[in-house]
Amino acid sequence: MGAEFQMNTQLSPGIQAMLPLLYAAWADRHLNLKEIHAIRKRAADLPFLDAEDKRLLVAWSDPAYPPARELFQRWHTLVRNGAEQLPPERLASLAELGSLLGHAAEGFAPDRQAFWEAQLPALTELELGLGGVDETTYRSLFPRYDQRNKLQEFTEEASVDPAVLQAILDGPWAEPIARVKDILQRPSFERSILRLKEDYRAQVLAWCEELGREGIGALAFPKAYGGEDDMAAYSVAFETLGYHDLSLTIKFGVQFGLWGGAVANLGTQRHHDKYLQKTGTLELPGCFAMTETGHGSNVRGLETTAVYDHQTRELIVHSPNEDAGKEYIGNALHSRLAAVFCQLIVDGESHGVHAVVVPLRDAKHELLPGIRVEDNGYKLGLNGVDNGRIWFSQVRVPVDNLLDKYGGITPEGQYYSPIENPSRRFFTMLGTLVGGRVCVPRAGLSAAKTALAIAVRYGLRRRQFAADPLKAETLILDYPNQQRRLLPLVAKAYATQFGLDYLLHRYIDRKPEDMQEIEAMAAGLKAYATWFTTAAIQECREATGGKGYLAENRFAELKADTDIFTTFEGDNTVLLQLLAKSLLSDFKKSFQEDGSFAVLKYMGRRMTTIVTEQNPFTIRQTDREHLTSRTFYQAAFEFRARRLVSTLAQRLRAYIKEGESAYAAGLRCQTHMIEAAQAWVEALVLEKSLARVDALASGHPAKALLKKTVQLYALHTIETHSGWYLESDYITGQKSKAIRKAVDVLCSELRPDAATLVNGFGIPDALLAAPIALY
Repeated sequence: MGAEFQMNTQLSPGIQAMLPLLYAAWADRHLNLKEIHAIRKRAADLPFLDAEDKRLLVAWSDPAYPPARELFQRWHTLVRNGAEQLPPERLASLAELGSLLGHAAEGFAPDRQAFWEAQLPALTELELGLGGVDETTYRSLFPRYDQRNKLQEFTEEASVDPAVLQAILDGPWAEPIARVKDILQRPSFERSILRLKEDYRAQVLAWCEELGREGIGALAFPKAYGGEDDMAAYSVAFETLGYHDLSLTIKFGVQFGLWGGAVANLGTQRHHDKYLQKTGTLELPGCFAMTETGHGSNVRGLETTAVYDHQTRELIVHSPNEDAGKEYIGNALHSRLAAVFCQLIVDGESHGVHAVVVPLRDAKHELLPGIRVEDNGYKLGLNGVDNGRIWFSQVRVPVDNLLDKYGGITPEGQYYSPIENPSRRFFTMLGTLVGGRVCVPRAGLSAAKTALAIAVRYGLRRRQFAADPLKAETLILDYPNQQRRLLPLVAKAYATQFGLDYLLHRYIDRKPEDMQEIEAMAAGLKAYATWFTTAAIQECREATGGKGYLAENRFAELKADTDIFTTFEGDNTVLLQLLAKSLLSDFKKSFQEDGSFAVLKYMGRRMTTIVTEQNPFTIRQTDREHLTSRTFYQAAFEFRARRLVSTLAQRLRAYIKEGESAYAAGLRCQTHMIEAAQAWVEALVLEKSLARVDALASGHPAKALLKKTVQLYALHTIETHSGWYLESDYITGQKSKAIRKAVDVLCSELRPDAATLVNGFGIPDALLAAPIALY
């Protein structure tokens, strides 16, 4: 091989060794001063260059005289030929290639092999001194570029295989997750930027139809209707779609989760027989028409009516005014049927909100009489979802279209329900649809993970600034501030996942008596996770600078598409108030059931906290062993959650005692309620994260890494609330500073595993897709 190289060039071994660097430096047809300085200064000390070599290098690095096109092409040919001979285990590195070419020029003399291998550090320093070579230059030189790691990817040795972390995160659902990922990597799911909403919607519909044909949409349906009776598999499928396209995720959820879920959970066998099979394959597209323009979160106040006409055995569905139109209904333009939530009126008496199946279009997709549908038009994001408004004008449907699992009409025209209490019936009906609040934050978290993977991987490639112009510039993830911006978010992503996994397990294994607790938990976690999603994506966009602003690197779509996650499936502020009310009910109930013993227990716990956690020594304790101990941070989380609920109860009681109504008192304490609910969610997330780490065997390779990751989540969260802890005399200013320093140290200690942690999310490169994140 060396002889072949010699026949193709008259260049010396030293110049051949420098040729890959010269080619890369000139690849953009312009050498900057730093590159000139690096090449000339360092070349003076290279042992394999003689005086003639150095003279030639000075001439070829003169910006006033760029190499002729023919000469530059000869360089490319020689370097490319050499790259094809580079052993497959070697890096896609200009230095590796230069060492090979220098040795080849000497005929691969065995006695010179050690010499040329010894030149690698100097050549590597020169390569890094070029200030970052464009990726297209590497691709033009190296065959199988994607199978090699570029030189720029210098990172410390990771302590864990990312596949080990992925196995922990996927848990018992690895098979359906892998199944969906395989489908999403088919050529038919290739993404492209479709500016017109009509084109984008058509693409998303085609994707949904393919998922329907593959049986993914019907996963939660009974086996008799083509499903697998596996709500957990459906949930993780929904979550996995979030790595690909969020318009697809939401349309999938509307068709199979909301419309299909309404039929499955609120209907009876005749509805299942009629609709579920074709719903699961998307032969029968449907929508979920609950929200109204005038009533969003207040479902009990919906104005659409369904009046029973006993003479014809029909329900007359009607929108009494413009604001009673169904608003933001996903699948509105593609659907043939709608599950319409309306006030059921029988014999002049309202029996509260029920769901009725109302046909919207015929087999030719023409709107039926009495139906008006308007396109919501372009939105901030999710423009692949066909959101619309729907109004009904005296639309008659058979009484059998009433989804009557929890309330129906007898042949004699009488209303009946297995649940006598109207309020309990209402919440039971809504509770069957809590699956949406279980699934939505999982898809949102997938978007956050995507953003974090892109930002961290970019931080391990992008270099900026150096103390020595002849040294490599610093990887941006090596800057402490960049670690501070990203690594606590990575830790929070893991902790949030563990919290959401616990919720999914509870929901799958639910019993009727557990539903109130599960609903409250789902409300809190949905709010917590989706607010985290929007904050994490924004931070990642900023952390990637101008590159992150390019549409190709996906932050634009991730930001726009997830923004609505904080307000659909329940506005986050409203959901946290719902959780807070549940916490207050539990707090009140514990006192009512235990009487004076509960008061003694409460006071005893207060005293214990003062003695063990708020004593003068502990609130000032700043050593690392204490700060990173589970005893400290778990107690701090529990103290905050407990104190906020108890002081909230005291404030409400005081206002009511002064003569204010419960509603007015609640308004005065609204921000307190939200803080208390968030603190409770944080304590839950920490508890379930610790439980997941505890469940790993003592010798598990990921246990130590995950323990430190959870520590970072815990201390960073305490740091975020440091003002509250200071006001509550739980820590001193000195301890607050120590916690901030401990967060810095944990970030630096997790830096070597940063790539491992984000690769542990298990997002295939084909789905990650952002060029700045791909090696």
